[in-house]
Amino acid sequence: MQRITGLLIALAATLAVSGCGGGDDNTTPVAVVGPITGQYASFGAQMKNGGEMAVADINEAGGVLGKKLDLSIGDDACDPKQAVAVANQMTAGGAKLVAGHYCSGSSIPASKVYADGDMVQISPASTNPTFTDDRAGPNIYRVCGRDDQQGGIAGKYLAAHFADKNIAFVDDKTAYGKGLAAETKRAMGEAGKQAAMEESITAGEKDYSALVSKLKHANIDIIYFGGDHTEAGLIIRQMRDQGMNAILMGGDALITQEFWSITGDAGEGTLMTFSPDPRKNPAAADLVKRFKDKGIEPEGYVLYTYAALQAWKQAAEKAKSVERDEIVKALNDTEFDTVVGKFKFNETGDPNLPPYAVYRWSNGTYDQIDPPAAAPAG
Repeated sequence: MQRITGLLIALAATLAVSGCGGGDDNTTPVAVVGPITGQYASFGAQMKNGGEMAVADINEAGGVLGKKLDLSIGDDACDPKQAVAVANQMTAGGAKLVAGHYCSGSSIPASKVYADGDMVQISPASTNPTFTDDRAGPNIYRVCGRDDQQGGIAGKYLAAHFADKNIAFVDDKTAYGKGLAAETKRAMGEAGKQAAMEESITAGEKDYSALVSKLKHANIDIIYFGGDHTEAGLIIRQMRDQGMNAILMGGDALITQEFWSITGDAGEGTLMTFSPDPRKNPAAADLVKRFKDKGIEPEGYVLYTYAALQAWKQAAEKAKSVERDEIVKALNDTEFDTVVGKFKFNETGDPNLPPYAVYRWSNGTYDQIDPPAAAPAG
């Protein structure tokens, strides 16, 4: 049975990779890997859109070191085993860059494959601190923030704005959700506010009425949710069905229009943390317009995926090479000018981009309501 399961995973990985194969002598293979299918597919679509536009723009400008980029799209479905299988597929295909993955629970095991390969991994979206704190190799990076950063912002916000309210913490047991909830609770505690209740759910379930009844019985006013937009949306709807008007706050996994499509008006007032909206970066104005002209809203991690490819291109041009060791040297020594802003990587592969801000959903869209602190040094 284990052998059959392994074969099925390998087959799924093969089917989940489009355009893979190293190209020819006149192209350089690169990849975007994320949840193209499954419940996180809206984020996979963000990554795919960002990667395809970046490669098209780079190729139109002459490619990298005289060669066009040959883009593969890999589907890990946010499943750790499939992520490892797809990572092995990309390694075998000779990809020089993997812009991925989305889920930290996929990026972390996949990074161990990439660490042994002749490529660089730059995640646009994996925020769990372990991804870089326990870095699998010097070729592993991300262009997004970390959960201890957004948890710090969320925890302080909760303590400052809801000091007299009952706050519950709920997580979905994933590496992302559990880690983010823990960081937020820690920061809130350091700011002098304690949680009134803690619960966990299983991601993928549909009925959270028992959880909602518990929250209602405990007179919870605010729910901090560590998890994905799908479960967050269902919890909100089921709270409203039980006449519960509590506010839900979550992390960057709520940064998709699909969240509002689940909640409708029930999502009014939902809070979340995300980086300063890159769509409002003046340097990205032309690109944002071109996305919108194509019918694509460059929300969430669209521009972060684009920036991952930009950074790799700039490093390759500085190194005059697409080989791993030379790219790593350039990634460590360069300030990158991208659509999400200028940044440098620190010694663990994290960028020094501006920190997180608080956003509120209202009337089907989200806007920043609490400005971030100054950008970190260095």
